[in-house]
Amino acid sequence: MLDEKQVKKWIYRFGYGKEDAQGDPSILGNKGYGLARMSALGFPIPPGFTIITEGCSYYGQQGSTSAIWDQVVAALKGLEEATGKHFGAGPFPLLLSVRSGAKTSMPGMMDTLLNLGLNDATTELLGHATQDFRFAYDSYRRFIEMYGSLIMGIDYHLFVAVMERMQRVEQAHDAAGLSLDALHTVIDGYKKIILDYTGTTYPQDPFEQLKKAIAAIFASWNSPRAVTYRRLNHIEDQGGTAVTIQAMVFGNRGVDSLTGVLFTRNPSTGARSLFGEYLINAQGEELVSGLVTPRQVTKEGREAIQDAQEALEEKYPVVFSELSDLAIALEHHFVEMQDIEYTVEQGKVWLLQARNGKRSASAAVKIAVDMLQEGKIDACEVLKRIDYEEIERLLHPTLDSDQTIAVLTQGLPAAPGVASGVIAFTPEEVEHLSKNEPVILVREETSPDDIGSMAMAVGILTTKGGMTAHAAVVARGMGKACICGAQAITIDRQSGALVIGQTKMERGSYLTINGTTGEVIKGKAATVRPKPFPEFVTFMQLVEQHKRMEVRANAETVQDATVALSFGIAGIGLCRTEHMFFHADRMCLFRKMILTSCKAARVDILTKLKVVQKNDFVALFQILDGLPITVRLLDPPLHEFLPSQDIAELALQVGLPLDEVTKRMAQLAEVNPMLGHRGVRLAITFPEIYVMQLQALFEAALAVKQVALEIMLPLVFDAQEVVLLKKIIEEVHQKTAPQIRYKVGIMIELPRAALQAATLAPLVDFFSIGTNDLTQTTLGISRDDGAKFLDCYQQKGLLQADPFVTLDQEGVGELIQIAVARGRSAHPNLKIGVCGEHGGDPASIAFFDSIGIDYISCSPYRVPIAKLAAAKVVIGH
Repeated sequence: MLDEKQVKKWIYRFGYGKEDAQGDPSILGNKGYGLARMSALGFPIPPGFTIITEGCSYYGQQGSTSAIWDQVVAALKGLEEATGKHFGAGPFPLLLSVRSGAKTSMPGMMDTLLNLGLNDATTELLGHATQDFRFAYDSYRRFIEMYGSLIMGIDYHLFVAVMERMQRVEQAHDAAGLSLDALHTVIDGYKKIILDYTGTTYPQDPFEQLKKAIAAIFASWNSPRAVTYRRLNHIEDQGGTAVTIQAMVFGNRGVDSLTGVLFTRNPSTGARSLFGEYLINAQGEELVSGLVTPRQVTKEGREAIQDAQEALEEKYPVVFSELSDLAIALEHHFVEMQDIEYTVEQGKVWLLQARNGKRSASAAVKIAVDMLQEGKIDACEVLKRIDYEEIERLLHPTLDSDQTIAVLTQGLPAAPGVASGVIAFTPEEVEHLSKNEPVILVREETSPDDIGSMAMAVGILTTKGGMTAHAAVVARGMGKACICGAQAITIDRQSGALVIGQTKMERGSYLTINGTTGEVIKGKAATVRPKPFPEFVTFMQLVEQHKRMEVRANAETVQDATVALSFGIAGIGLCRTEHMFFHADRMCLFRKMILTSCKAARVDILTKLKVVQKNDFVALFQILDGLPITVRLLDPPLHEFLPSQDIAELALQVGLPLDEVTKRMAQLAEVNPMLGHRGVRLAITFPEIYVMQLQALFEAALAVKQVALEIMLPLVFDAQEVVLLKKIIEEVHQKTAPQIRYKVGIMIELPRAALQAATLAPLVDFFSIGTNDLTQTTLGISRDDGAKFLDCYQQKGLLQADPFVTLDQEGVGELIQIAVARGRSAHPNLKIGVCGEHGGDPASIAFFDSIGIDYISCSPYRVPIAKLAAAKVVIGH
């Protein structure tokens, strides 16, 4: 029986004139696949071969490349025949570039080695063959530098220091200005570094060099930077990297040789014009390293940055013309903006790589829409090409990239955007400082009591909590940047400072938070707030045309509603009436109502509160202009509106005796408030609160021309609760505004409510699935406390995602399916929506669409993302 070594095809060749059958990116990696396709299409590609991605897994398991090596040696012989050169021998030695290439492009994350095959002897041979010993030894010092740092693990900057020292001695502007003697001195210096730091030297045997290089590239798949990149970009760990080995072509063979990068469209703006850079008499790693300032490819690009150096278009017009034609042909074939690496060796143009180019969020949208208008792709392809993170970046402030920042620590990116402000630790400090400066509210965690200061702050930073903690949910709703769970931060209350390691920042000091990345940045950073542009408007029109589910917003202020309306919402799916009491003047009155034990006195206070609540409703109804609004009556436990400290100050504020306040707070206190005296339970024990809200609603409805009013009851678990509350609603309706039409619905946020859906549905007009509380009550996990261990669950593979971010479809999802099926079996026209945080999560939205949910409701700034997710479900992406 043949063993794996004999039967397994590890190698795919390209550029030989006789190609191997093409694989796909999962086999050849993105780089190898692209080269194979370009070679088959006749583009000028240096010949080479690719070791498939499975070789990476083999290396990881066996710790060697023994099963692959014979095929590598055979492929080398073919490469020698194709080039007329000889690996490790003369008269013209074959040199290799050895590059990584995963299925999904990971620029700069894994290793690349150039000029492999050089040693003391082959360098001399190369000098004789080319009649250019300076070029030969320049290539040799590059090889030693890369091999020493990448394969042997020596700090790259040690080699750079030797080079810079020699440039100063020779008074050379760059490496190209060093003499042959200087290069000999540099190489001697490199050899000494390797000997000093490793006690040995690099292999003189080119085959040994290649073995170690292949192994190093396979090993780089699991390097910390590659692992982190995959985690941040949601790339699977299992695929591994391929290794692509090509015959070297040289951009460092004189003034008629160069290396560069070319984009077929501008990656920053998306403009349909070539964009790129190049270096004369250089190799690609110099361009990537950023140690040398490159020149612009186009005259337009040179003029844009006011560069005095000639553009490629001006200095080498023939080369530019050929590259332009190749770029256009590549984009035409791949039907995507291409990022092209190229080398020109003594006037001959070679393409080293072409891949779909990385681009800014705005460029991504512009390029996709432009290609639609150019007739290259259809509307569905446009929607497929734009991911949710790009839309998110378009909607929130981003860091100005033209600056240097000092990152102090990193927390959870709870709400996207960037905000700079002075540090404040308490609501009082926020109120005081925000009169003159933007403020970042820094807390261990936030509570509903902080809502006023959160509204005044430009950003929120907490040391505890997770992605769905109070701070995160409220911040997303407000469109404010927020970082939660920044555990490296300690708040020193005595000195009024936050401490991160050795850094201490006092209140009033400037701090910047990047809610998109979770970075906490020292000082004031410049931000850019993207504005809608024509292609984005067109893109959102395409989204609207392709989605099935309606998208509403969670909003209770005119400001939030205005933002949501700008994104084309179908209405408000959740208006949290308790948020309307969080302004300082209202909160004092509301607290007095809570603390008053006499019902008659409570009603008097509620009458005053009704005026402000009615005005809020009128403003919302007017701006919605007939769009539906789902108003959730008071939900949180009453004690959450009371401060946990300074009871004497509270008694003074509300004008009640201290002993009465203390006694009342003790009566209201709960051990487990989230499962306690809240939701419709408040209406059953204190009906006057809901009566006031209902009066405000119906009176507001009378004051406007048109309103589509939907009244929602929270935390229902039994039909008799609904019967009782409907009776209260209708009594107020008949007394206040009998001519106003309205709908009544309930939140499905308890398992029992989901199971009793068939009994509940005939009593109401709609269900709204409150996924936040349904997740808590189904899994038995507090969304605030769960952050302490849910990350560990994910790391150990017990959970694939945070269930408060992405819906638990097997558990919570099944309960929702039951509620939908049983509800519609008893009430076929029942409208069902989702108003929890999951309404803005793309993975959850796909599930909601699959079970027939009518609408989703989310934070205003998540609306475009929710719409895109709903559209992608329909087009099957």
